[in-house]
Amino acid sequence: MKHLKRLSIRSVFCVLLVLFVFNVHAIVIAQEWVASWGSSLQGVSPEDWSLTDASIRLIARSSLSGDRVRIRLENTYGQEALQIKKASIGIQNITASLVEGSLREIRFEGSDGVKIDAGNYVLSDPIALSVQAEQSLAVTLYISDADVRSSIHRGAITTSYITEMGAGDRTANVDGEPYVLTTTSMHWLSAVEVFSSSAAGAIVAFGDSITDGSCATVDGHDRWEDVLHTRLFESMNSPRLGMINAGIGGNTAIRVPPVTSTPAVERMDRDVLNLSGITHLIVFLGTNDLRRGATTQQVIEGLQEIITRGKSKGLKVIAATIIPRNPLPRRGLPADLGFGDEENARRHSINEWIRQNDVLDAVLDFDLVVKDAGNMDLIDPNYDCDGIHPNIFGYAAMGRSIDLQIFN
Repeated sequence: MKHLKRLSIRSVFCVLLVLFVFNVHAIVIAQEWVASWGSSLQGVSPEDWSLTDASIRLIARSSLSGDRVRIRLENTYGQEALQIKKASIGIQNITASLVEGSLREIRFEGSDGVKIDAGNYVLSDPIALSVQAEQSLAVTLYISDADVRSSIHRGAITTSYITEMGAGDRTANVDGEPYVLTTTSMHWLSAVEVFSSSAAGAIVAFGDSITDGSCATVDGHDRWEDVLHTRLFESMNSPRLGMINAGIGGNTAIRVPPVTSTPAVERMDRDVLNLSGITHLIVFLGTNDLRRGATTQQVIEGLQEIITRGKSKGLKVIAATIIPRNPLPRRGLPADLGFGDEENARRHSINEWIRQNDVLDAVLDFDLVVKDAGNMDLIDPNYDCDGIHPNIFGYAAMGRSIDLQIFN
């Protein structure tokens, strides 16, 4: 009987071990490809911006380490098919130059070019390239056709590089010398994903210009989500999480005229749910809905839809309270962008709903962080850029206010 009991214990142990190994393997497989950088495209480039037989080198800073990468290119707002004749990727050295030995061809289903139909996007084949967290990648596209306008993210706050028109295919260039023009918008490139054994997932910051980074420093990486990522990266007790900026200047939670970009409820699949390895969603929206006249209930219903859809996909969903808007914006912004008593009353109601929401996994009370001590409807002057957006000190205060245990 003792022998049989030992066999029974061993059998149970073996079954449990197999189940444990299977489950760990499933978790690892689910986490292998993880989004490491993102940019939410918002419309078509201006009429005076197009490429003709030229190359563009787009800079994207990876938030995770990995030994393979792949990219997503979009023709979401194009009116006709986009032809990418050739593409490459490398690690940025200085300006448009690349680290020696890092240049790789990008292929799409085995081909060195790709045709993207209007309204569609494509994911590249995996590329063997070792990248470290906080390294910047340079994705170079060759556009051979004439007068090709882009699907664009206007406020990328990152410098990218372009050759002169007619310069041809410069995707194999390493020294960067042909790239004599610059842009601080992002064109066509919307995501970078890495194949990683160290990443525990990725966070999407889903918001408007305060997430996009108005008043932040070009190439400075000093937005509130950048501060949060740096803190997570430096903390020995925090998991390795990617950071995706899915902010768009002027964006709304719901469709409220005048519509200047696809509302969050309509772009959520593209900019959040269709990315690989996403584990956390931070929702920071509503201020532009209120400014355009949306009611308290309309904004709450829109935020609730985003929260529900995120939770249904197994994401940890976090919401941020809406920060103040001064009644009279500065730095050349129109006076009607400010908040009066009516808008503030709606803002306070929405913030209380966020604070008391028992479905959320956590709340980031940015309103409490940046409001003026003497008037809760004004931004603290120390943190104020223009009456609507925080300055870099405000962004730093917001990023530092977040409890890192939320992401454990």
